[in-house]
Amino acid sequence: MTHRPTTLERAYELAREGRCRTVSDIKQALSSEGFERVQDSLYGPTLSAALRKLCQENYIAPDEPVADQPTEDAAS
Repeated sequence: MTHRPTTLERAYELAREGRCRTVSDIKQALSSEGFERVQDSLYGPTLSAALRKLCQENYIAPDEPVADQPTEDAAS
């Protein structure tokens, strides 16, 4: 049997991973992972502030393609 984290545990994991820039990003990620009642689980100003701070500290912007280089679609 595998252990699935609670919604709150997974929210903190997502905030620390660096993929989510905002609390809204965390909520969207949780929903796409199949977590239910996300709004109910991540409610309150203290929790939102803590997650927001973790997002700001850990967010890593995705690499953007360089404008001078052709994309893979253009090279085909």
